[in-house]
Amino acid sequence: MWFGTRSATLDPAEYRLLSIWKTYGYWAFWVGVAFFSVYPSCNWISAQRSEPYLAYFDQELAVPFVPEFFWVYMSMYLLFFMPPLFLNVTQLRQLGKGLIIGTLISGIIFLLFPSQLGFERVVPEGFYGGLYEQIFSLDRPHNMIPSLHVVYSGFILLAVYRASDDKYVKVFAILWLLSISLSTLLVHQHHIADIVLALVIICFVNRKILKGREDV
Repeated sequence: MWFGTRSATLDPAEYRLLSIWKTYGYWAFWVGVAFFSVYPSCNWISAQRSEPYLAYFDQELAVPFVPEFFWVYMSMYLLFFMPPLFLNVTQLRQLGKGLIIGTLISGIIFLLFPSQLGFERVVPEGFYGGLYEQIFSLDRPHNMIPSLHVVYSGFILLAVYRASDDKYVKVFAILWLLSISLSTLLVHQHHIADIVLALVIICFVNRKILKGREDV
């Protein structure tokens, strides 16, 4: 009764905002459950495999390691705060479903196609040394293809792109996605095939499973 009375006192804008944040919290919880169920377990299983696949070209190993791209790479985590600022309730549901489905598909591929990072992980000297030590200790060189970093970034930024009518927001979203994708190479966390398959999964889920954009 208290909740019903409280909701009745909200004006439409307040009620819409409350609905957006409740929906965001609900789907953020289940996306977290999907990620922490799939990613660590698949990484552990892949680490036990004796002959992982090598999904990269030898020429890719010449890609330079650029420590400064750490900030672009880690900017993915800022994206998780964006959806309630740009998406309505239905779009948040679509995004949540997309992220969960994308995680599950990625997990199946991790298990069927265990792969190994081709780059040698080298901790840089100076300021960035501690930062990369932390990354390397938490993120083992398995679960390479597809890149969940790109899967999550792509789902969120493309949802923002579709939801916004502001051309500057659209351009910024695409540039951010391209920058994060490039950063996975330049910090030697992924290969080109990992990025490409991640983008294929995003397109497949959005077009074939979720059937594109839904508006309230």
